[in-house]
Amino acid sequence: MASETSDVPPLPGVPDGHPSRRPVPAGLKLAGGIVRLIFMCALLVVIALVARPQSETIWTAYETPADLVRMALGFAAAIWVVVHLFIPPRDPSAYRTWTYLGLILLPLALIYAIVMWDMPS
Repeated sequence: MASETSDVPPLPGVPDGHPSRRPVPAGLKLAGGIVRLIFMCALLVVIALVARPQSETIWTAYETPADLVRMALGFAAAIWVVVHLFIPPRDPSAYRTWTYLGLILLPLALIYAIVMWDMPS
């Protein structure tokens, strides 16, 4: 039987030794959550645009194996992103990472999504 106490020493600088139990500041949670949401939505747009069939409609894509594989992989990637969209980060460092990365990656992702949107099929 497993004992209730752990042999792992507590983390230094964390009151109870568990980093996930620290409260997340409201501003950091809001900023990180908004940046994460916008980035993942832009990623979904890019996935949808890349996964669409090259020369046919969606209903005739099964005739070309490459288009069918592209659509299947795009659908799987989109499902993966949507699932992770509803799983929030668990600790302040994750929100902080999303906030910092968002300053760099969010403009690039939005520019790429807009460019892909304007490209002809």
